Amino acid sequence: MWTELFPNVIWEKIWEATIETLYMTGVSVIATFILGTILGLLLFLTSKGNIWENRLINAVIASFVNIFRSIPFIILIILLIPFTNLMVGTILGANAALPALIIGAAPFYARMVEIALREIDKGVIEAAKAMGAKTTTIIFKVLIPESLPALVSGITVTAIALVGYTAMAGVVGAGGLGNLAYLEGFQRNHNDVTFVATVLILIIVFVIQFVGDFVTSKIDKR
Repeated sequence: MWTELFPNVIWEKIWEATIETLYMTGVSVIATFILGTILGLLLFLTSKGNIWENRLINAVIASFVNIFRSIPFIILIILLIPFTNLMVGTILGANAALPALIIGAAPFYARMVEIALREIDKGVIEAAKAMGAKTTTIIFKVLIPESLPALVSGITVTAIALVGYTAMAGVVGAGGLGNLAYLEGFQRNHNDVTFVATVLILIIVFVIQFVGDFVTSKIDKR
């Protein structure tokens, strides 16, 4: 039955491409969450009226975030080819996509983190300062817990964007479902391969959204 419906689909290749997409998405989401949270915290803490207020550092970080957030991903991959080759030793395969995925997504998520932190009631932060709390205590006991639902929602949106990025990265040989859909589907005019790859990408996106919404609902105390 499946052979008749999808005559050009090689299921071993589909499975391998799905694993590559999940690998690229998983690693880049973890790295983006860590790097983006750090950048977002620095943006917030060095802004006017906050603990580490510093206009120069804030301007430098904001410029970095704005520049890399604005570059279209497909162009960013090409720009980062020398850096990727230096870091990974190749410009092909799933690992080669990771630097561009992380550098492309982390600034986007950093802005979400900054927005989430700005929505925290300043009275809570001032109360922690008044009790003599250290900066690390304020960060890990006040800022992150208070903004956690928004942080989870933000990383969910970012993870879904990263799935789309992996598909674009596939066009330049990074592997995954995007690469399969382009090489086996589009270039060889095998519409069934493109269809199956697209459906699997949609399933991954739906699962990420469901898990993100579930976790957010569980930790949101409002």
